[in-house]
Amino acid sequence: MESYSKLSSIYDELIYEDINYNDFYNKIMESCKEHDIKFNNYLDLACGTGNLSKIVCKHFKNTYLVDLSEEMLMIASDKLRKQKNNAKVICQDMSKLILNNRFDLITCCLDSTNYLIEDDDIKNYFLSVYNHLNDDGIFIFDINSYYKLSEVLGNNIFTYNSEDVFYTWENIFEDDILEMNLTFFIKEGESYERFDEQHFERAYNEKYLEKLLTSTGFKIVSKLDNYNKDTIKESTERITYVVKKVD
Repeated sequence: MESYSKLSSIYDELIYEDINYNDFYNKIMESCKEHDIKFNNYLDLACGTGNLSKIVCKHFKNTYLVDLSEEMLMIASDKLRKQKNNAKVICQDMSKLILNNRFDLITCCLDSTNYLIEDDDIKNYFLSVYNHLNDDGIFIFDINSYYKLSEVLGNNIFTYNSEDVFYTWENIFEDDILEMNLTFFIKEGESYERFDEQHFERAYNEKYLEKLLTSTGFKIVSKLDNYNKDTIKESTERITYVVKKVD
């Protein structure tokens, strides 16, 4: 089952219920200034519909967007065309990046890293980012914490209802993998169209992830509760990493 195909058309309506992109943006820009990066090339991995890209890109000369969903990229492209005519939109697997460029800032937000569930994929992902990052650049990404995937989302059922959208979201958590089965009903005129999506996220142990980062050649310069400077707690749901290449 292909993820984020039909979902792309209602993604923004759903995500804006929970996400304040300005909080992400403010912390990202603060980190860029703190580490004195150049503002030439920016890469947003798993960019989705471009909600973060469109507000970060205004600070950079060149912007690249990568996502595995063509439908999401089409929406992102429309948004960025209003900001930057030269933004490059590329459909590619972020664990197998082949881009003829290096970047001052690379981001991968909204738990997209959790979607890499195989050991080889997560290792290749970090290596791909490392190889595409300038020596003085930074990589900022976040993950859904083990606590969130196993306790908050795991083995639970959620529903959402608005005037035009209704969905059920049934989760199964087993062996560090969260299986998410979603059924959507979207209003089309006087009737509703149904479609189903299935998503998988891996709950990563922080020590395992940090060992991979350092073995790849990254230095962890910040570890944040969501995009704040709060100390990571057992109840932290989103962990944000800011990393640099080791000199």
